[in-house]
Amino acid sequence: MDTLVRSFLFLRRAVGVLGLALPFVVVIGKELLEGGGLLGSLSGYYYSDLRNVFVGTLCAIGVFLISYRGYGRIDDIAGNVAAVAAIGVALFPTSPTAPTPLERTIGIAHLVFAGIFFLTLAFFCLFLFTKSDDPSPRGRKAVRNTIYRVCGGVMLASLALILINALFFDAATVSLHPAVWLESLAIIAFGVSWLVKGEALLADLPHDRTEVVQANPA
Repeated sequence: MDTLVRSFLFLRRAVGVLGLALPFVVVIGKELLEGGGLLGSLSGYYYSDLRNVFVGTLCAIGVFLISYRGYGRIDDIAGNVAAVAAIGVALFPTSPTAPTPLERTIGIAHLVFAGIFFLTLAFFCLFLFTKSDDPSPRGRKAVRNTIYRVCGGVMLASLALILINALFFDAATVSLHPAVWLESLAIIAFGVSWLVKGEALLADLPHDRTEVVQANPA
């Protein structure tokens, strides 16, 4: 059982590290290799020298999510949906500057996969990670639940702001690159939530575990 628990924690931490590192690696790496400033979106780095890193990281996240098994069927379904969406984001790139009809169609598929990916990750944060055997979580579990809810809220808010900007303010804000900042923020929130779930951050203290055992005696 200890080996199984360690495997679960490793998967969660791996997903968290990849998510947290992705925006920093592609944005900074592109500047070091090519220069030229920020691109319009994080997905736009597919067309930079960091393409393989972008695609490889998302595919790795997808593989880890397929391997992930939670506490119930809903966790497994959500993990599989997020996995397929992550791989879809990687394999169906965003539309280039002057897309052909086929590239425009692929770009639409990219947006659909990206939306499903972030919505599923927000679902993890808001509804799955916050579950507990203790009806009134205390100690670090209570703190972790707050972080999960904040991360889920950040992802949803980022998606909403990206959509609002694209519909109403795109031309006025193009020089500020809001999409790349908001996408990066959502990915970082995703990474943080999975690092916390993997107990790389805010793991239970011994007395927290003792309190839970006393509150739920066998």
